[in-house]
Amino acid sequence: MKIIDILNSGKLHLSFEVFPPKTDGAFDSVKAATEKIAQIRPSFVSVTYGAGGGTSRYTLDIAKNIKDKYGVPTLAHLTCVSSSRETVKERIEDMKNAGIENVMALRGDIPAELEGDDRSKWDYNYAIQLVRDIKESGAGFCIGGACYPEKHPESHNQKEDIAHLKEKVDAGCDFLTTQMIFDNDLFYSFMYRVREAGITVPIIPGIMPITSKKQVDSALRLSGSFMPKRFKSLVDRFGDDPAAMKQAGIAYATDQIIDLYANGITNVHVYTMNKPDVAEKIQSNLSEILGK
Repeated sequence: MKIIDILNSGKLHLSFEVFPPKTDGAFDSVKAATEKIAQIRPSFVSVTYGAGGGTSRYTLDIAKNIKDKYGVPTLAHLTCVSSSRETVKERIEDMKNAGIENVMALRGDIPAELEGDDRSKWDYNYAIQLVRDIKESGAGFCIGGACYPEKHPESHNQKEDIAHLKEKVDAGCDFLTTQMIFDNDLFYSFMYRVREAGITVPIIPGIMPITSKKQVDSALRLSGSFMPKRFKSLVDRFGDDPAAMKQAGIAYATDQIIDLYANGITNVHVYTMNKPDVAEKIQSNLSEILGK
């Protein structure tokens, strides 16, 4: 099933994100965790890309397994940074042959060892180039893209960032998912600006449940997202008590989702990664709202 059809159904939807193993030896445990998440029947499961090395193939393995075994629609990520067009073409063909219908087209983080490279020699420098190639492949994928409510770290300002975002949508993105947000007001403000700019595709807010104190630094490093005082107070109060921090983090994320639904946002994506207990608790907290 194509994700755009899910997003346009008018019903409330909750989706989760998982990631492939970083080593071959971890595949079985990661697969088991992703299956537990699939068993709670989210609207779809997003599978991140194991960039670099042979483990990138596990993105497809996990996405196909969830789709075939549990009947849950999957969104397979594909990154293009430092990849050749030939490699990307092969990945697209592999996804098509596996029956994958949805692709998340991303540039990806630039590997540290390539920071000083001459990027003009690369086949891909931006996600829009990948979006175009996926579209032109004729594979018929539903294409997702990323967006940043607080602007992409490499953009000079939000106006410039939104202009580039519209170019990416015009190139073929069917929907967008935001980087993790901790303040819903920033998302609502972003939505006003992108709609004003003529971007009309569905935009899914991304919520990251922070369940441990050490996650805070990594979340800030990865996203640069603004953390409101209310959230900082939560970490200050419960951060040194792992069980309390986990409960508080899930409660905070649940509250964000309820607020989004109450304000007319019908689709929410949760960065639960490979934590089935967190995914299950959040969905349980919303069972009457979601009708599950």
